[in-house]
Amino acid sequence: DGLWIKCDGCGQTVFKSEVEENLRVCPLCGYHYRITVAERIRLVFDPESFQETRAELASTDPLGFSVGKETYAKRLQRARETSGNSEAMVTGFATLEGMRLAAGIMDPDFIMGSMGAVVGEKFCLLAEDAIRERVPVLVFAASGGARMQEGIVALMQMARTAEAVARLNEASIPYISVLTDPTTGGVYASFASLGDLVIAEPGAYIGFAGKRLIEGALKTTLPEGFQRAEFLLEHGFLDAVVRRSELRSWLSRAFSLLAGGRQYAGFSRRAAHPPLKLQAHE
Repeated sequence: DGLWIKCDGCGQTVFKSEVEENLRVCPLCGYHYRITVAERIRLVFDPESFQETRAELASTDPLGFSVGKETYAKRLQRARETSGNSEAMVTGFATLEGMRLAAGIMDPDFIMGSMGAVVGEKFCLLAEDAIRERVPVLVFAASGGARMQEGIVALMQMARTAEAVARLNEASIPYISVLTDPTTGGVYASFASLGDLVIAEPGAYIGFAGKRLIEGALKTTLPEGFQRAEFLLEHGFLDAVVRRSELRSWLSRAFSLLAGGRQYAGFSRRAAHPPLKLQAHE
């Protein structure tokens, strides 16, 4: 709550207010702090345009899972109270520079943004909504992977969400996936990596398994930063790394590019945008 914070990226001391005013990005080194779902909505979408859907969907505890004295049901309740969200993904409709979108935003602080039955269901319903309404899809991924407290039911969501993306493709609905810090495990290995364009914020931690697990299994030392957004871009796993301050305009141009000559609900053909560069921003 003080006036100063020590940047997690460069280690320098900066005014907390400067970081907040800079979209929670360090003004000295560009380190991108994690932001809440509400902050993401305010940053990306037109003012007061976001209308949440499926807020009533909430996880239960079908396995009676517990770790120590804390049951899964209690952990869910605590996550809801601290985050203000009913689940690790918030879905809805919004506009971006006047274009209507179906949007999903994940919350990395809701049980590590893990994907259980409800997160998978919300993504699948989001895809169905987009197909029915003929609007593009935008998802901000942030996750520690499948939710272990739901066992095989959580793992099933990888196949379910991948199949939902296939339906989007069949319906020619554009889908952009934005990987934020962190995007790992079953979420990365399913819908998060299947967009028509897959981009990331600078420095985002992205991968399936953790570095220590991979090094232990392969008996080798992996290069520094090999699971960061910039490394993945360099090796062809991302289409772009986009700074938070440029994300809104970049996405608007990208959806215009993906739309081509097709018309989508709420999409107006505006004057041509400058060429879209699929490369890291310096």
